[in-house]
Amino acid sequence: MSRKQRAKQFAPFDALKGLQNALRIKEYEHERVQRGDVQEEKANEISKTLLSLEKGDVVDVVHYCDGHYLNKTGVAKLFIDKSQIQIDNQKIELKDLYDIKIIVKKS
Repeated sequence: MSRKQRAKQFAPFDALKGLQNALRIKEYEHERVQRGDVQEEKANEISKTLLSLEKGDVVDVVHYCDGHYLNKTGVAKLFIDKSQIQIDNQKIELKDLYDIKIIVKKS
């Protein structure tokens, strides 16, 4: 028996098709949290940051999405309808912002 054929014997396999995917989905759903309120002081800080934000600035954003708080770092592209901000190619609702920090100002 060749070495390659012997190695195939010990290769991992998914005995129950789709089990790993189903477990990942359950874990994702289990980790969901309710949206927390943004305190007034934090909301003022977010507003000030948004007012000083320019297209091309690199920002670090924490936002709420589908029961999870997610962190996104990228280039701020533009505001859309004054209700969304676009970071790289992802649109984020301003109401979902939990924190935003400008990492690098556009020169």
